Amino acid sequence: MKDMGIIVAIPGFYCFYLAQVAFAVNYYIAAVYEHHVILNPNSTALTSRTFALEFMSKNLDIYEQQVIAAAKRGVDIIVFPEDGIHGFNYSRASIYPYLDYLPLPNMLPWNPCLEPERFQDTEVLQRLSCMASKSGMFVAANLGTRRPCDPLDPQCPPDGRYQFNTNVVFSDKGALVASYFKQNLYFEFGFDTPPDVQYAVFDTRFGRFGLFTCFDILFYEPVVSLIEKHHVKHLLYPTAWMNQLPLLSSIQIQRAFATRFSVNILAANIHHTTLGMTGSGIFSPSNSSYHYDMDTKQGHLIVAKVPVNPSEEMYSGHDKKISLEHGGSLGGSHYFTSAEMCDKMDKTERCIETDQQQEMLFHGKMMYDNFTFIPLKDKDGKVHVCAGPLCCYLTYSDHSMTNELYALGVFDGLHTVHGTYYLQICALVKCGGLDLETCGQEVTNASSTITFQLWGRFSTKYIFPMIVTSGITLQLPDQWGWKGQDSYMNKTGLELGLVTAALYGRRYERDRDNNFRSKSVQSKEQENI
Repeated sequence: MKDMGIIVAIPGFYCFYLAQVAFAVNYYIAAVYEHHVILNPNSTALTSRTFALEFMSKNLDIYEQQVIAAAKRGVDIIVFPEDGIHGFNYSRASIYPYLDYLPLPNMLPWNPCLEPERFQDTEVLQRLSCMASKSGMFVAANLGTRRPCDPLDPQCPPDGRYQFNTNVVFSDKGALVASYFKQNLYFEFGFDTPPDVQYAVFDTRFGRFGLFTCFDILFYEPVVSLIEKHHVKHLLYPTAWMNQLPLLSSIQIQRAFATRFSVNILAANIHHTTLGMTGSGIFSPSNSSYHYDMDTKQGHLIVAKVPVNPSEEMYSGHDKKISLEHGGSLGGSHYFTSAEMCDKMDKTERCIETDQQQEMLFHGKMMYDNFTFIPLKDKDGKVHVCAGPLCCYLTYSDHSMTNELYALGVFDGLHTVHGTYYLQICALVKCGGLDLETCGQEVTNASSTITFQLWGRFSTKYIFPMIVTSGITLQLPDQWGWKGQDSYMNKTGLELGLVTAALYGRRYERDRDNNFRSKSVQSKEQENI
């Protein structure tokens, strides 16, 4: 299969023209639709293409209504969620009738609305293309696609075809301008991982866009490469995200990602509250328009102005010069994992290990990982806790101390549940109750409007600042960035109670090391067979 790699579907001279025009506009109007998907009640049953098309038309009818509504508001580009057309929970065999054939890039250009007979089994692509051309806007959607593969291809599945979780984009004229196969599948047994990583981009009069999907947001490839190597500043993000607090609710990671990389993200999630699915938004580095609703069963259209140059949206608090107090006289509570670690990390402080200090530390599961915690016992204070080489520091005030327990947690290691990836995390979280064993539980509401400064000595530069307040609302730090070896963020003046404040770090390079070791072990095992 030779169609992987960097994909720009618009001819080069036209791209240059569009790039010049982009500088003439300051913003564009974007929409994302959080779709209350109609699910197939018998998704594992084998069926016909005719039945599959009749079923998918129910969701496509809703898409069409939303495109019409968006067009009335002057939208330039709209994004629909992952799995929004066919649903999920299929087997490899049962999803086959729901898959459109996707032509190879060398068969383009192609406008499915104008050329419906050119390729067979492309009815969904045709319908999306017609939505785009009739509305005069770019349409991005997710669907299942298939392509035959060469039996000599060592990665070709036994049934002779690839089945991909696919994003597609149609221009405002209805032409297919980009496609992307999801790289990091999340227990999706009906789909194949593409043989090579794709970097799917396309150009418009208002900027260059890149594509990625759902679980991809936690990995380096392809999305970080799109940003760092292909200079993409606008990202389209269909997702079917099941929220998990306190660290990985949908809008929480979407907001943090846009802030960390200074990009725009147009994120469309499924709306299905019984599965914990909600949370879509349009995020620039310092502005948000988002929807998070676990109470109703309706879809929701979000429309917002988006800056063509997101770097102009950087707020003044980024990398602001601040003071981080590692040493000196410390008031309030101040505990460490051990005197040895404290001395290793900061020789300016005197750390005396006492039974009382050790009793304050406790371990608990948060997001399936074993965190080391320390409780906030005073109304105002400073605490410090380490796990391996990672030390987290917190100064805080205005903690109510009445009916809510908070703890500072640290984790540095390999996450192994529902995905395998390396993390470094400093997190201030509200506990589920007043008992220590409730720290790390999912919490949605809080009343303590804590003022804090949180920082840690990380070994990765990929740190995502997160602040979630009561009712799953988002806040940006007053200041955040780096000072020496420390990543930090500050926040004052919260109007809602604090649920989570975290510096969420990803050690992407360790992922590659782990994958290499895993493949090496597999190779040795095969040699011994």
